[in-house]
Amino acid sequence: MRETFDGLLDFLPRIPLGDTIEAFVDWLTNAEAFFNGLRGGIAGVTNGFLWLLELLPAVILILLLTGLAYWVVRNQEKKWGLPSLVFFGLLLIHSLEYWDDLMLTLALVLTATAISIVIGVPVGIWMARNNYVQMIITPVLDFMQTMPAFVYLIPAVAFFSIGIVPGVVASVIFAMPPTVRLTNLGIRQVPTEMIEAAEAFGSTPNQKLVKVQLPQAQVTIMAGINQTIMLALSMVVIAAMIGTDGLGREVYYAVGRNDIAMGFEAGISIVILAIMLDRMSQAFNRNAK
Repeated sequence: MRETFDGLLDFLPRIPLGDTIEAFVDWLTNAEAFFNGLRGGIAGVTNGFLWLLELLPAVILILLLTGLAYWVVRNQEKKWGLPSLVFFGLLLIHSLEYWDDLMLTLALVLTATAISIVIGVPVGIWMARNNYVQMIITPVLDFMQTMPAFVYLIPAVAFFSIGIVPGVVASVIFAMPPTVRLTNLGIRQVPTEMIEAAEAFGSTPNQKLVKVQLPQAQVTIMAGINQTIMLALSMVVIAAMIGTDGLGREVYYAVGRNDIAMGFEAGISIVILAIMLDRMSQAFNRNAK
């Protein structure tokens, strides 16, 4: 019975969707000069972050990050939880001899997050101002969020070869949607009364955006940035498959060698970094309220 009904669809031809996308990607690779320039720019930003992180000795940086953690939670009742986590967590990572990998991973996450914010916040503002733009971009964001993360590695390698740059590019594509969505949501949720009051006082659209909408939407936008940071970290780890160095590479090597010790040590280092970034960004968000 099943074969009978399945045969009703035999007249449909196979749509060469994958071949079409592959041909399009091959055509885009002709713009070699553009992608080389983009590759150099992304590598420059990443190396700049890495230079700043490695400028100070590890002990000084640990103390500075601990102080920063205390500063962001200074108004909370439990002040010492996050600073203690940062201090002892970073000491543990240094004792495991993963400090250099940690610095590179952090530089990659900062680069991907910075690019996501620079692109994502303006796109979110554009969506909030124009319903037609929102209708067009929302399916694109759905595509970016639901496509398996490993798939992004294929065009990234095609355009940027292997190394840290394709890892950053894949991370940006994977991590940007929360910033775009929550920027759009935050601006649209600004009370109508406040918008009307700003217009009554003669505010221009840009003045209304800067002085009313963005401050009111700050908490929502920061929540999106928090999610972008976490997604960027997860993608940077996955990007070890295409030659991106850092803690992800150690995990990838451990899986290939079935090395439980290396896998656990690199994995716990990633967990510590993820908790640090998540808690500190959330604390910044709470302070913004």
